[in-house]
Amino acid sequence: MMKKTDFSENVPGKTIKTLQGYTAYIPKPLPPELSWSPALINHLTQAERSIARLEEVGRSFPVPYVLARPFVRKEAVLSSQIEGTQTTFQNLLRYEVKQMTFLTVAPDAHEVQNYVKALDYGLERIKTLPMSIRLIKELHAILMKGVRGELSTPGEIRRSQNWIGRPGATLENARYVPPPVDEMMDCLAALEKYLHEDSVLPALIRIALIHYQFEAIHPFLDGNGRIGRLIITLLLSTWQILTQPLLYLSIFIEKNKTEYYDRLLAVSLEGQWEKWLSFFLEGVHEQAEDAVENISALQTVRGNYQQQFSNDRNREKLIAVVDYFISTPISSISQAQENTNLGSYTMIQRYFDKLLQYGLIEEMTGGRRNRIYQAREILRILEE
Repeated sequence: MMKKTDFSENVPGKTIKTLQGYTAYIPKPLPPELSWSPALINHLTQAERSIARLEEVGRSFPVPYVLARPFVRKEAVLSSQIEGTQTTFQNLLRYEVKQMTFLTVAPDAHEVQNYVKALDYGLERIKTLPMSIRLIKELHAILMKGVRGELSTPGEIRRSQNWIGRPGATLENARYVPPPVDEMMDCLAALEKYLHEDSVLPALIRIALIHYQFEAIHPFLDGNGRIGRLIITLLLSTWQILTQPLLYLSIFIEKNKTEYYDRLLAVSLEGQWEKWLSFFLEGVHEQAEDAVENISALQTVRGNYQQQFSNDRNREKLIAVVDYFISTPISSISQAQENTNLGSYTMIQRYFDKLLQYGLIEEMTGGRRNRIYQAREILRILEE
């Protein structure tokens, strides 16, 4: 059981003993007092430099808008894997193709696709509705619809106590117990206020603070981790740090999952803000550099394909189809027709056949109907 003695004197919050006899933690409102060590300043400078480079490279891509779709799906897959789903990037793309033919049932892929829908919805919604508890509830309703945890009141703030621990853990042996309901509501109100306040703190530091605070409050019965990571992406966008969602931070968290949870808990138990902030900033730096490499590789491949089409009378249409495959590296003709203005089904089939002849895509099913195509080289880059 979590005990008051687990917490040092430097914690950014307080513990309370509930009537039921367990100890719960209530974080203080943001922002905390931070100690700006040279190491933390260096991590911040490095992260800001890398994310500015990512923004520049993303904007300079010949057709920038095609990058958002695959990068959103990468983040959805990786964020969901942290919570135990087995779906891969290819699994999700195949699921989205097969959905149109009603041939597939894949609970994990459906769960990941909900993340995609929630993120797409959020990126559009923040254009008219500021980041708020209302928006967070809307995202949660989309995320949890029709999946494991659907009985955990999608879109509703919890009305009972929850806790964090190993699978099967109870309140008696929980690793962390967030605020009881009444105190939780006060914490959420303070968090929303902080979201809208002006601040002298750098935006990346603020986002790291907000992510910790949301996870410490743990306002939903399920889905708190995924919503917390969605908030990171949406704040990067709404605060105009990235104009497109090109940072897939969840792969860094998945690779360092134990440290991620330990760093968050150490803030609550010992007030170790610097270690959490440095960890977060290192993740931003590492994944921004990784995304830059991916985008640069895609640009090189696109340029090579464009050269191959230089003597083809349909070269402009063919490069447009390549751009479509960058956004959707596994696709059917029907899916391409529905999501582009490349022309009729017959015309798109003709372009796909041309790319088959060039060896740039391949047909995956071997059948005559419901054929599915993949751009293997593009897919390899996106999966790296």
